Amino acid sequence: MASVVFYFQVHQPFRLKRYTVFDNSPFYFDTEKNGQICRKVADKCYRPTTQLILDLVKRNKGRFKVSYAMTGVVLDQMQEFCPDVLDIFKRLADTGACEFVGESYYHSLSFLYSRQEFTEQVNAHTRRIEELFGQTPKVFRNTELIYNNDLGHFLSEMTTPDGKKRWMGAICEGVDHILGYRSPNYVYRPPHTGNGPHGKPFGLLLKNYRLSDDIAFRFSNRGWAEWPLSAEKFATWVNQINGDGYLCNLFMDYETFGEHQWAETGIFKFLDALPEKIFDVSPGHNHFNTPSEALTQFEPVGDYDVPHMISWADTERDLTAWLGNAMQSNALLETYKLERPVKDRYGAAIAAVKADPRNPAALKELEESGYLLGDWRKLTTSDHFYYMCTKYWADGDVHKYFSPYDSPYDSYINFMNVLDNVRTRATGVMV
Repeated sequence: MASVVFYFQVHQPFRLKRYTVFDNSPFYFDTEKNGQICRKVADKCYRPTTQLILDLVKRNKGRFKVSYAMTGVVLDQMQEFCPDVLDIFKRLADTGACEFVGESYYHSLSFLYSRQEFTEQVNAHTRRIEELFGQTPKVFRNTELIYNNDLGHFLSEMTTPDGKKRWMGAICEGVDHILGYRSPNYVYRPPHTGNGPHGKPFGLLLKNYRLSDDIAFRFSNRGWAEWPLSAEKFATWVNQINGDGYLCNLFMDYETFGEHQWAETGIFKFLDALPEKIFDVSPGHNHFNTPSEALTQFEPVGDYDVPHMISWADTERDLTAWLGNAMQSNALLETYKLERPVKDRYGAAIAAVKADPRNPAALKELEESGYLLGDWRKLTTSDHFYYMCTKYWADGDVHKYFSPYDSPYDSYINFMNVLDNVRTRATGVMV
């Protein structure tokens, strides 16, 4: 039996305007560009892919299942720029064949710098998913699959407001040097963690990066020995997992469909045919699961011991995509140094309004400090630091593809100019 867990990351950052040392406007984000990009990706990926997946669920009578990690910032932009896409996701949620997993609202690196901010972002994301889709996430994925034992333990101890364990498990990368001879096609567990809310050990679902990347990166590569990749061929690879595990965790960016792999490559025809081919290649043996179903159905087979941070980024599978040079380290450190001043100003404003609810000055300060907190949190989004990466060769090409800047140095300068203005708003002290 091969149980396929299809998981997609859906994310768009709030991109910054060009901001110089001479600017002092509190409006940092390029609404026009963000709208253009969101609508473009909606046309090429979000709308056609989600509609196709909804059709596949209905065509296969709910046997085809998918899961999504949709960041709060992409949900906010969809609501503003293409609300009809959210409606398709809502219809997909209503089928019962779609699961939304937990995430940090701002797709941030907050776990590395502030456990309080991490928890607040996770809670905010959970509320947003509940509000939009009527689901409470049961499985967590951290930004860019960043994970280590410390995060696993922290998640396993997180509780709901009524004191119950919150997470059944987490999604992370299956890294060869950690797995050794073992296969990513099983459920694992972090060392020294207890049970989740379902009475089973807190579980880990590991990405099968080889099969995932066959779709996400190699699908349209005419120099690849397996090109062209058909749904029939891929289904046989999935079926070969039988005997070497029971899970095929296919984790990838949602933009794989239509944006990274254009419609002309045949990616939508491939997706349209895939569920039927997986069912047919071994009738009665292969099926699809959501992450929580997989963690309920299968027991962990051993520990996945990750003492150092891993991710799904670049060839190193570590944090160097965001923390690989001095610019990135400095920008992140200075960003999180502002957490306390920003939150102190907002907290003082709340207290002032509680003391005098009709005071116009207090109400205005609450509004302004609330905007400040929102702006600061948008700056914690990991993409801003990804743009500062100075890697070269193959990974460098990937970073250039996603960056709106001419160079990593331009990204750093622009970001720090914005951050200096945030600091002035938070502390009243000009830099």
